[in-house]
Amino acid sequence: MAGICRLTAIATSIRTCKAFGGAPACPLAKRANNEKGNAKKRAVSSLIYIHLDDTSLTTHTRPHRLPPSRDTTHANTHTHTLITTSAIMATGAVDARRLQRETHHEADVVVVGAGVFGCAAAYSLAEQGRSVLLLERWMREPDRIVGELLQPGGIQALKKLGLGHCVENIDSITCRGYNVLYQGRPVLIPYPTMDEYGGVPHQWSGAGKEGKREIGKGFHHGRFITRLREACLAHPNITVRETEVVRTVRGEHSDHVLGVETRTTDPETKVKTPDYFFGQLTIIADGYDSKFRKEVTDEKPVARSRFYALELTDADLPAPGYGHVIIGDAYPILLYQIGTHETRALFDVPYDIPEAAPAAGGVRNYLENHAIPALPKSVQPTAREALENSKLRTMPNSWLPSTQQVPRGMVVLGDAINMRHPLTGAGMTVAFNDAVLLAELLHPDRVPTLADDAAVQAALRALYWRRKNYTAILNVLAQALYALFAAHDPQLHALRMGCFEYFRRGITDGPCGMLGGIIHRPVVLAYHFFSVAFLGIWMHFLEIITSGPGPLGVLKAPLAVIDAVLILAKACVVFLPLIWREGFR
Repeated sequence: MAGICRLTAIATSIRTCKAFGGAPACPLAKRANNEKGNAKKRAVSSLIYIHLDDTSLTTHTRPHRLPPSRDTTHANTHTHTLITTSAIMATGAVDARRLQRETHHEADVVVVGAGVFGCAAAYSLAEQGRSVLLLERWMREPDRIVGELLQPGGIQALKKLGLGHCVENIDSITCRGYNVLYQGRPVLIPYPTMDEYGGVPHQWSGAGKEGKREIGKGFHHGRFITRLREACLAHPNITVRETEVVRTVRGEHSDHVLGVETRTTDPETKVKTPDYFFGQLTIIADGYDSKFRKEVTDEKPVARSRFYALELTDADLPAPGYGHVIIGDAYPILLYQIGTHETRALFDVPYDIPEAAPAAGGVRNYLENHAIPALPKSVQPTAREALENSKLRTMPNSWLPSTQQVPRGMVVLGDAINMRHPLTGAGMTVAFNDAVLLAELLHPDRVPTLADDAAVQAALRALYWRRKNYTAILNVLAQALYALFAAHDPQLHALRMGCFEYFRRGITDGPCGMLGGIIHRPVVLAYHFFSVAFLGIWMHFLEIITSGPGPLGVLKAPLAVIDAVLILAKACVVFLPLIWREGFR
């Protein structure tokens, strides 16, 4: 009866709902009539589903007594019959829920966007027995220039989700850490050694010499997304639909989201027809250019630069198996392998720099005359060839701090609500860790029904604060390191020098553990950031007082003290607002 009551309530809601944005309720009239006309059929399906569940429960919990006969063949046959009956009933329940998704477009959860976070969230909730509708505008393989490096912390989360196999058989390349080149001088920063409990023994100082090291993976973004989608398509609790979501559907007399309205293109006629999908919870994961972000926050992404991308063929990297970060003689450049023969080159180009102005020859002029000469000499020939023979592709480098939401049937997650500069390659690591935490907090043992708004709101409030253990590190690192590596400010230059020297002295396990998404303790970030700052201050102090002439350089000590104060102040200006916004708001 509970299932029939729920269906009746949904049918009633459909008659009174309206599309968000002021659209009249009449477009849903057809849907309402269909629901009414199919009420009897749906009630029968629900009764079957409830009956199957109850029978299955009885089968598993009722004690079964074997006949007095000692005939073990009879006993085994009896047991086998019970197990088979239970399996058939369970299969019937899954089929009934699939029928409800495919025929009536109703599920426990509607996920909008089959990208990194959308697929992960859909799969993790389906694994818990939730019925999931996954909606995607285009199911063809995406072709993007970011989302191609998954950090070790992301690999760990992917395995927890049961999707670890998705990085296999796509020509993925193992990444073991970073090779940082500052004005041509390299320093290798491998991912940290781990102890038997999964911790980083040298997270405060130094670097381990022996022990297990986690790895990252580089790959073509489209191939990876295709594997995630294949996993969702194969899951019995997920129905995937290629359709364009145009708006949310809300109750006429409440702000509760009932589902979404879409436009589905007929593959033969190419005509778009309206459709509707309903769920107890709608998860919006439509990416960095989200059309639904404005429904939950007034904040907009802030972008001060863009990445321009080239794909290099058979590039001769100085340290194969490592991501390369080039700084000092140009704005930051990233190099990392995404296939056996392919290397991605990402060039950061701030807005309105004179070298990339149209009068100077545009972005190609900047790349040819400023960025490519800053690359290692072994890489420059393939970079010039790619620049000459391929089309430049670009994406904005955005920062968008997360916003706390009060979900009433809908929540916006993934890049749609939280972004950071892609310099550190942390986006997918954040997304997969978010999916793990979301599944934990919405587990049926905690939230038996997603129609319970109070329970869902409590879970998502906990998600907002608990995710800060890793997002406060990854997001702040991305923004702070970009500020250090891209600026020409003299104080920031001193901090940049301190950062490189910090790595050169072998203090790498803590910083690289945070970059890799392995360490989830923001206090470790604060410790290392200000350790770098004080090292930069000390180096700058020594540089001033030893600059001569002769012993008279000591007379410049007061000037060095003033500079020290300015450097520390600049470090505070960079770090404190970021950690406050990402960690405490």
